[in-house]
Amino acid sequence: MRLLLVEDDEMIGEPVATTLRHAGYAVDWARDGREAELSLEHDVYDLVLLDLGLPKSDGINVLARYRRQGGNAPVLVLTARDTIENRIAGLDAGADDYLVKPFDLDELAARVRALLRRRAGRTCPVYSHGDLVLNPASQEVTLNGEPLSLGPREFSLLRALIEEPTRLYTRSELEDKLYGWGEEVSSNAIEVHVHGLRRKLGAEQIVTVRGVGYRLKRCE
Repeated sequence: MRLLLVEDDEMIGEPVATTLRHAGYAVDWARDGREAELSLEHDVYDLVLLDLGLPKSDGINVLARYRRQGGNAPVLVLTARDTIENRIAGLDAGADDYLVKPFDLDELAARVRALLRRRAGRTCPVYSHGDLVLNPASQEVTLNGEPLSLGPREFSLLRALIEEPTRLYTRSELEDKLYGWGEEVSSNAIEVHVHGLRRKLGAEQIVTVRGVGYRLKRCE
């Protein structure tokens, strides 16, 4: 999953970005409103975390413009503007949730998970596909009830696949899910992660459609 963090305060942005990356998300970090607007034009994000008090373009303007242009990723507003009027303005501009600073990082991560579930039309906090179960909150994966030890990229790749198990992902789509700005991506990175997952899950769990991409095997 790829997230956009829009925050001009390094003291806030750094721990937020670190927490989300440790949770297995690819995080791009925009530090002003104009950079956020340019980033959102690419429409590659699964969720946006948006401060309101931004230089160059106010967060409300960024949000309103994003929605006018058809952007539909969930937006979690992170702000010190805690009046009812400000909350209403944010929600009316298109925000999906609102978290007032200072906030707990564990609560932030839980709200991100909840918004992503809602976007996928899910209520259950865990993903299951046949005998395979993935829990984003605990970052645990089991197969036939047995726990598996996955690396961070392997976990992120499996989460992308299990969220839409019938979808066929291209390599570039998976790269967008796993890597943020400035992260070096080797030409065979996805193939390496798929190979690692197959060794742990079983080769049959991930199907390759030659020349197209990857998906999970169909359940019987």
